[in-house]
Amino acid sequence: MYSRPGLAFLCLWAITDAYNVLIIGGTRFSGAALWKELYDRGHTVTVYNRGKTPAQAVVRESVDDFDARIRAATFLQGDRQDPEQLRRLIDPDRYDYVYDMNAREEPDTKPLASLFVGHSQLKQYVFMSSAGVYLLSDEMPHLETDAVDANSRHKGKLESEACLQALGIPWCSFRPTYICGPGNYNPVERYFFERLEAGRPVCVPSHGQHLTGLGHVEDLAVAMANVVDRHTVTTGKTYNVQNRQAITFDGVVRTAAAVTGRARDSVEIVHYDPGTVEFPAGAKAFPMRPQHFFCGVERAVQDLEWTPRFDTVEAILRDSYENDFVLLRDSGGLRDDFVCDDIVLQKIQGVSKAAAEGASV
Repeated sequence: MYSRPGLAFLCLWAITDAYNVLIIGGTRFSGAALWKELYDRGHTVTVYNRGKTPAQAVVRESVDDFDARIRAATFLQGDRQDPEQLRRLIDPDRYDYVYDMNAREEPDTKPLASLFVGHSQLKQYVFMSSAGVYLLSDEMPHLETDAVDANSRHKGKLESEACLQALGIPWCSFRPTYICGPGNYNPVERYFFERLEAGRPVCVPSHGQHLTGLGHVEDLAVAMANVVDRHTVTTGKTYNVQNRQAITFDGVVRTAAAVTGRARDSVEIVHYDPGTVEFPAGAKAFPMRPQHFFCGVERAVQDLEWTPRFDTVEAILRDSYENDFVLLRDSGGLRDDFVCDDIVLQKIQGVSKAAAEGASV
């Protein structure tokens, strides 16, 4: 039975038996949060990965609790694309639930998932997908029944979902939007905080009114853990996960300003047309796609009895700022990379200067 308190208080869930759980990945951000959530609920966790990233304590986890979680886990090291290694290291009859947190392409997914074909011990293969699979739509929010984009950069996630369905094993998948929170290795929140603290304008593509969805990593972990003992409901389904509301890009900037102790209307926002600006190859000028990108989460709320604890963008950003960004800043870990910003500002200034000169003629 559950014996340890954890993130599970974020929602309502029924007390269930403990299970053997296999996590693929598990040492970074969403995988680490999920591992802790499952451990806190009393499940026995095995972590399978390449062994290249050491496990670290997550925010709000004491050193003693982290040490206990490490001691309780089993660690397997191998290549997930190598069927021979997988057969040697993983006993498919041992695990009740598999959480696949890091597959990007179908060749990542199939060798592992194939192990569980015909093994009735498996209750659910839970796959980490992405809301990036949805086709751009005139109607929002994205729902799980929406059309998907077979040519999206996340098409490997779609192909993996199709692979799981074709194998005939019990599976479900999660499609989060932008996952935020302490430990985020994608500089989503950091983009805004870094510019605000440097006293710089915040460059935002297009008109700044595109609506986007953010979600907290701990809320995602709770939703995924809630699949346990709900597999008869979740099998074959996909689940969107984010905060219940969407927010504009400009709204993210203003909310980030408030979180850092600045007046919401004090920040300078510079809008630009991303199609007219040339950035260095491989550079990412803005951490979010310049389009409406948010999802409805009612299916997760109903099927998983799940409610986000971090239910506002301010709550999400505040946790990221206070428990991640400030620590990174104070340790000298910021990159201070404003190359793309400077290109935008020079472009804007050049256009403004030309317009002013034209008006004076």
